[in-house]
Amino acid sequence: MSKDAGTHPHAADRPVLVRLHALALIALAAAALALPFMMLMRGARPPSIDLAWDFSVGLGFGALGLIALQFALTGRLRWLTHPFGADIVYLAHRYLSWAALGLMLGHFGIFYIWHQPALGVLNPLQAPWELTAGRLALLCFIVLVLTSQFRKWLHLPFEHWRVIHLSLAIIGFAAAIAHVLGVGRFTADTDKRLLWLGVTAGWLLLLAWTRLVVPWLQTRNPWRVVANRDEGGGVHTLELAPEGRGLTRWKPGQFAWLAIDRSPWSLKEHPFTISTAPDRGGNLSFSIKPLGDDTRRLIHTAPGTRAYVHGPFGAFSVDREADAPGFVMIAGGVGITPIISNLHALLERGDTRPIVLFYANSQEEDIAFRAELEDIRDSLDLTLVLVLEDPPEGWQGESGYIDDALLSRHLPADSRDWPHLLCGPAPMTEAVTKALRDLGVAPHRIDSEIFDLV
Repeated sequence: MSKDAGTHPHAADRPVLVRLHALALIALAAAALALPFMMLMRGARPPSIDLAWDFSVGLGFGALGLIALQFALTGRLRWLTHPFGADIVYLAHRYLSWAALGLMLGHFGIFYIWHQPALGVLNPLQAPWELTAGRLALLCFIVLVLTSQFRKWLHLPFEHWRVIHLSLAIIGFAAAIAHVLGVGRFTADTDKRLLWLGVTAGWLLLLAWTRLVVPWLQTRNPWRVVANRDEGGGVHTLELAPEGRGLTRWKPGQFAWLAIDRSPWSLKEHPFTISTAPDRGGNLSFSIKPLGDDTRRLIHTAPGTRAYVHGPFGAFSVDREADAPGFVMIAGGVGITPIISNLHALLERGDTRPIVLFYANSQEEDIAFRAELEDIRDSLDLTLVLVLEDPPEGWQGESGYIDDALLSRHLPADSRDWPHLLCGPAPMTEAVTKALRDLGVAPHRIDSEIFDLV
């Protein structure tokens, strides 16, 4: 068979089209953020008070534009996440949320320092309602950003955090829109009020789609757990069969949001990698390690349990590299799951391209899918390098950490231009990325799947 036998990636995955799609989305986002300022420059404008006042107002409108953008970034819109990967979009959401909060604090701070009389009294029982709405919005977004950044330090369960996050976002955005329209200094004209009413309408439609329509669609396409397999290393694989329509346009290495024995309306779902490939049929497999939150419950799921799936998402796939001469794959711990999915696809397609897989764990008993990886090695041109931080006596594999010296011992000289797929804990992927760069691997040849979205 040829090196890419059986590989038929969708046309939208061609590199040129992916880049064009990405550029178009970035341009669209920039235009959306610029639109409020363009509208402010139209028609009659109130007289300027001073530079500090106008700059503060500009910060406020910039913050509101960024906040509105956040709902699109977290709306699980496939056309938006496709060129970047859902993990990158969520990372952008995290950074832009800090930027929006910084603009809001600047907006309030400038008024507080240079124009405090304009703020009036802080007591919400005495202050004008539109100013109280602005302060409520600021408080909501402060709490929202801090609880997201420090969720684990606060020991806040994931499902509880999701309810808090969504509630604060809805209340905060509604309060911010009310503040802008209530103050009215720069939104008195009909077209400017229509702009913000249109933004509000779009926001409501997006909320309705993600929180009402999508869960309803999930209820019409339930899944059933048909197997629960122990893969070693504490990892259990749940195999799901569709009771309605299965996933469409699903690629190896992608993930989906999974709710098992929970209603899709409950906000008690988690993102997990689909650890098998579409080439193996319509059933889905999710390989789960009990790392906290709800995962300890999920690994004990009994066959017959109903489940709901929303996906697929993600771009960590060999289908994005149909013309690659080979692959370097590097995994740590349960980060092996998207790697396994990609290996399944290559195996089913009879792919003959060389693959070098580095798989790092703390101890030998932590190695998941070990027997399966060894079987795959016999069927693919796969070099399997197992690395243990704390190896037992007589260990025949590598020990320590994956660094440039270890990589050099196993990587062929012509692999520097191969795609390098990394998935594991953040400290590992950061260290390995640096090691690969030191070996001369270009940044665009390194694809890191973010291990923890929140």
